[in-house]
Amino acid sequence: MTDLASTELDLWRVDPTRLTTLMTEAGWTLVGRRSGIYNRLAPPGEPDPRAGSFVVPLDREAPEYIEVLQSLLQQVSAPSYRSLWARSIAPRLFTDPTDEFRFRREAAFPSGLISWREGERLISCARRTLVAGAKSYMDQVRHFGNRHGQFANRYLDSVLMGQTEPGSYIVKAFAPSATTVLLRKPSVSAPALDVGAAAGPYGRDVSHAVVKALSATVEAIDHYRSSGSLTGFDAGVREGVSYEMATAILGITEHSDGSDITIEWDTSVPGGFEEPVSRYEFSGGDAIILEKAAHRLAAAEDAGFVTVTGRVHLLARKEADGPGVFGVESIVGGQPRKVRVRLADEDQYHEAIHAYEENLAVQVNGRLEREGNLHWLYDASVMRTVGPVDALQRAEEMERPQVPPVTRGQLSIDDME
Repeated sequence: MTDLASTELDLWRVDPTRLTTLMTEAGWTLVGRRSGIYNRLAPPGEPDPRAGSFVVPLDREAPEYIEVLQSLLQQVSAPSYRSLWARSIAPRLFTDPTDEFRFRREAAFPSGLISWREGERLISCARRTLVAGAKSYMDQVRHFGNRHGQFANRYLDSVLMGQTEPGSYIVKAFAPSATTVLLRKPSVSAPALDVGAAAGPYGRDVSHAVVKALSATVEAIDHYRSSGSLTGFDAGVREGVSYEMATAILGITEHSDGSDITIEWDTSVPGGFEEPVSRYEFSGGDAIILEKAAHRLAAAEDAGFVTVTGRVHLLARKEADGPGVFGVESIVGGQPRKVRVRLADEDQYHEAIHAYEENLAVQVNGRLEREGNLHWLYDASVMRTVGPVDALQRAEEMERPQVPPVTRGQLSIDDME
């Protein structure tokens, strides 16, 4: 309703108490009220009601209720306040109560801008953060792979994406607080009779799990900074730390000038954290710690998990509603020369396409299996895009031990054979 082309039915959906809360959070000041009749608010920067005030009607039975409410919304969405309206009020006013996640990344661009590829990656990593946290609601393990993917997707299906803000590039996610996330999908043959499928946690409970996993990961990073030990990640698994969470935050922090994740709990719904805002900050240097932690979390869960770094040399068409498949040619010694990669998360296929088009090396982790002459990585994840293939190949060649040339009178191993 940003253009106010609403019907009367839309206006009846507006909760005036919630509107008052959203306006005060956006900068308006409560300067007067009559219980059950109206709230009077002064606009941002004008605490004196004589400078002009906004009246929020509270009595739905009053004959002028809709007229006064419509007039108020026209005031709030006027050009003077349009930015606040579009950014902070409208996205939450016409939806169910939501908890707001903000994923911010500093970039060397003018305010509010980011390179297209980095913007895509930030959105992808924000999604992966929510998915990893949602999976941790169901279980606490080091490496999920495909486990609990359907539950996490049902949580994600209820989340809305909001506009970025002026300043650094920000991705917003609005997670409904009071919506039920089904533990399992209803039966197709008899959905009405499948009572068990209706059971599940509220969205707020799953969002709690996301933040709990984030907090535990930040604590593990801090522990590494002070001790140089990754044991904090091991201990944090029971709080939601996982390979998936580590790689998601790795993508947000890597090559950044600073980043953070902020959660604002909807105060109109009980059951938030002790503080209405939770904030977690990261530096570009945290990427190295998270990369080491991701290796440890994946390797310790299953000895069959390996990491391969190389050039994307093959792209296969994605199956409908299935993960993507692509080939990687290793440029690092001690790894299979070529592997086929089957992703656990289909959205990461776009990262493989980008790496292929730009001739960039990727680092992928998955469960290594051999089928005939082919090596496969199953339940795989793209950990990161490392850099230009040519530069990495030159660096790898320089690190290899130099074999002295065979001089006259010497026999090489081949000669001896």
